[in-house]
Formats: sequence, C-alpha cells, structure tokens
Amino acid sequence: MQTTVERITAQRAHIEQLERALWRDGVGEQPLLAYQSAYRELERLIAARGDDRRHHFVILIPVADSPGHLRDCLSSLLEQCRLYGYGGMQAGRYRKVSVLLADDSANAEHCERQRATAGEFSDAGLDVEYFGIAEQLALLDRLADLDLGEVIGHHALNAFGHKGQAMMRNIAYLRLAEMHAQRPAQRLLFYTIDADQLFAVQLATPDGGRRVAAINYLFELDRIFADGGVKVLTGKVVGDPPVSPAVMAGNFLDDVTAFVEQMARCSADDGYRQPQPEVRGSGEAAYHDMAELFGFRGEQTAYRYHCTLSEKPSNAECFAEFAQRLDSFFHGEHATRVTWYQYQEVSRSVVPARTVYTGNYVFSADALDWFIPFAPLRLRMSGPTMGRLMQAALSGGFVSANLPMLHRRTRSLTGASEFRPGVVVGESNTDLSDEFERQFYGDVMLFSIQRLVEQGFPGARPSRRHVESTLQEVDAELRTRYADKQAKIEARLEVLSQCLDDPARWWHSAPASAAAVPLFGAFLRGIRRNFGRDAAGRSRIESPQIRRHWHARQAQAIIGLPDAQAAWQQALRRLRVAAR
Repeated sequence: MQTTVERITAQRAHIEQLERALWRDGVGEQPLLAYQSAYRELERLIAARGDDRRHHFVILIPVADSPGHLRDCLSSLLEQCRLYGYGGMQAGRYRKVSVLLADDSANAEHCERQRATAGEFSDAGLDVEYFGIAEQLALLDRLADLDLGEVIGHHALNAFGHKGQAMMRNIAYLRLAEMHAQRPAQRLLFYTIDADQLFAVQLATPDGGRRVAAINYLFELDRIFADGGVKVLTGKVVGDPPVSPAVMAGNFLDDVTAFVEQMARCSADDGYRQPQPEVRGSGEAAYHDMAELFGFRGEQTAYRYHCTLSEKPSNAECFAEFAQRLDSFFHGEHATRVTWYQYQEVSRSVVPARTVYTGNYVFSADALDWFIPFAPLRLRMSGPTMGRLMQAALSGGFVSANLPMLHRRTRSLTGASEFRPGVVVGESNTDLSDEFERQFYGDVMLFSIQRLVEQGFPGARPSRRHVESTLQEVDAELRTRYADKQAKIEARLEVLSQCLDDPARWWHSAPASAAAVPLFGAFLRGIRRNFGRDAAGRSRIESPQIRRHWHARQAQAIIGLPDAQAAWQQALRRLRVAAR
C-alpha cells in the first residue's frame, strides 16, 4: 500500500501527463475538467499529509472607480480557488489565499460598492481586506515625519483618490510590509494584479476565441519561488493590449484601412471571408507601433478582423459590426490584434526578465525593498522603467514566466472602460491628450534610465548635467519617431477617408450599413483629434516650455532616487517593528 507521500508523487506525475495531453489535443472540456479535478485530489492528499509549508499568497488589487471590473476579477479568483483548490479550506476560507483591495476611487458611491464587494467575496471564502482611503491615511499618519514625497507624492486629504496605480501600489506595499511582520509563521508571496484582469487565458479558435481557466497560477508560482532564488517574477497579459492607444493608432489604422479596402472589392451581400485564427505576433507586441524599440521585429502587414456575429455573416453585416467596435479603440481595445495564449510548460518558460508588468507580477518579502520608482510623475511605462533597475540589481532573481492573465479593457455592455486616468470621455469624443503626453514622457524616462543603468546608475550617481543631457538626447530621438508615426497616420487617414467617402461604394446605399458609415466617420475624427497633425497631445510634446518642465521634474526624480530609497527603508523598518 502506498504512503501518502508516494501517492502525492504519483498524483503529480499524473497531472503532468494530463497537462501534456490537454494541450496536445486542443483543451477539450472533459480533459480540462479531469485536469482541474486531479489538482483538487492532489490538494486533498497534501492536506492529509499535513505540514503544508507552501507559500501563502496575498493578492493586491488596486482599483479606481471600476466596480464592474473588480467584481469580474474577484469572481475569476474565486473560480481559480474552487477549480484548483490551492492550499485547501479551513473554516470556510481558502487557507493560503488573501486579498488586499486597495481603493483609489474618487467616487464615494463606487467606494461603497467596492467595499461591499470585498465583504461579499469574503463571505464566499476569500479573505479580503478592504484598504480604503481612511485606512491608507491612518497608515501614513504613522509615517508622517518621514519624507516619502518622492515615493507616494503629496495629496490633499479631501482629494486622496485617483493617485494613480504607481502611487497606490507603493502605499499598498507599506501595508504588505506590515502584513509580513504580523504573520511571521507564513511564507508570504505578494501578487499584484489589475482589476480589469482575470485568472484565465484566451485561446485562438475558428469561431473567434475561447476563455479557459487552464492554468493553476498559485501552484505554479509556489514551485518557482520554492528554493528562494527568485525574488520577483513578472507575467504578461493575453487579450487586450497592456499599452495606450497612443502607441497603437498607426497599426490599428492600417488594419481598418485594409478592412475597408477589402470590403470595397466585394459586394454587400457576399459572405464575409473570415480569417483563420491569428496567433501571429502574440507575445511579440504586434499591437505596438514602435515594437522594435523593445526588441521585437514589428509587424509590417495588416491583421484581418474576425466578425463575431455568426458563422457566415455577410460583408454588410460584418461592416456594421466592426463599425460598432471602433470607438472601443479609444478605451484601449484593439479589435484586430488580440494577444492569444500559446502554451509552454511553465517551468520551462522561466527566463531572466528586464521589464515588470505592474498588473501581473509576484514578489517575495525580500523584494519589499522595491517600490515603483518615480511614481509621483504619473508617467506611463513605470513597470518597464522599474524592470531596468531590477534587472541590474537582482540579476537571476528577476524572471518572467508564461503565466499571463486575461486583460479586458472594456465592459461588454458599453464597449468602454469604467475608468482610465487622464482620459476625458465626452458625449461625442474621447480626449487622449493627457495620456499621450504621459506616454511620450514615460518613454523618455524609460530609455533614459536604461542608458543611465548601463553607466552604473543608481550605484554611481550621475551629475544633474549628465542626467539632463541624457533626457534631452532621448527626447529628441523619440520625438523624431513619434513625428514619423504621426506622418504615417496622416497619410493613412487620407487613403481611408477617400475610400470611405467614395459615393460609389455599396455601404452608402446598403440598408444594413446605414448606421455604420457615421460610426466610421466618428472614428476618423477621433483619430485626427488625438493623433493628427493638430492633435493637442502632439502640440504638448512639441512645446519647449512643457518639455523643460518635464525634464526638470524627471531629472530631480532621478537624482533623488537614492534619497527616496533611504526614506522607504526607514518606513519599512518602522512599520515592521510596530507590527511585531
């Protein structure tokens, strides 16, 4: 008769066999159920053995005025726990899973809804701590004499919401440090995600895609961190891109133009020629207009749109459906360049990393020394910037793995996101000028830090003059790239406008397309308004006065990073001592 330990070993081998068969045979429903059931049986055996020393996960979810996204996110976490059972249950709660819900909302009604959601999921078996504005201020009161301005910023007490994801995370990391001191017997891992993500992946299928909960995230992460060598692990996302429309407008316009030109060569009533499942570019930032800056080759050919109406929609029906999707681009969706999950055994996918995706990364208590740098600037690209610093300091302790989450920028009922900082949504347009500016200067910061790190920063402290000259050089190079992209957008807009406006085209007379033509027109106006030659965002990055303002702030933040790190260490020490 086998011992419990022997049965555990055999069950793990059985799971490995099931996993290979699952992905080899196309992730069928019954094999997936058997795979999930096998993990639950493994958890039962581990519980029977006793002395479960695996990690306890604290999942940090910052949320800002997004109650719908939050509910979906927590539902997917609860589903993950129920399907795979990591750590088992005790007294109606999952033993090795906790949630810290960090609320950065400005709307009082949303705060109450999100607090209520935290309570609802606690009742369902998740240990959820609501870390609202009152709780955040109470924690910071205990650190009031420390200068943490370069880490968490300065905020009016009556306007403490909408600090931004980086500052909100940094404040939450202080709470995580307290938790670690309060739970010395638990091996804590901290898993920070975004509220618009799910514990699932998206598979490319002939009918347009399928969501599956086919990864046992917590089990896999526990194994990677088991020997203590890994300090930080970053995943990625599948589904919607993790980047701003500011760096996707060019290639999306290419795809829209190719779609309209294809429609022009067909008749309205012909069946739409659906593309095959498109995995080309998945994992290679095909959605990014300047992918080559990040070591990817960049896509030169257009991607085709997959119509979701039916198996065999007509061209007119597909034209109308695509038109309804266009506005979602301004909310972060890319309807033609979805990133699909591609299977690779997790243990074989672990490689050294150089970027952090702040919406999907895991770190040990040792890595609480790391806050998101330059957070008060509220720039985009904070994760990649942090990653360049980590890469230099942690070496093999900083890795990435094939553990993506499913990213859904928009809500299905509205086609819009619930909240995006700096994005102004009007009745007839969406203004991305603030996001465009933060994207550009976020790129400037990222590639300036990359150069400075190669020169020994932050160990070697550069002079202000050297930092400023680096910022100026990178700025000039990137502004040239942005200008080239803008010129290509203008040229593509002209081609697309001529094709759409041609009165001989069938969409001007086909009844099914009557509502679609104005939607295409609104899309073109939105592209011109946000990315054309007269766009406000473009004007802002060309303004010498604004440029000097940003460079001064960036230089001060870079030079002040060692002092910010010292203040952070003081804060950690104080909280840890007080919590014991």
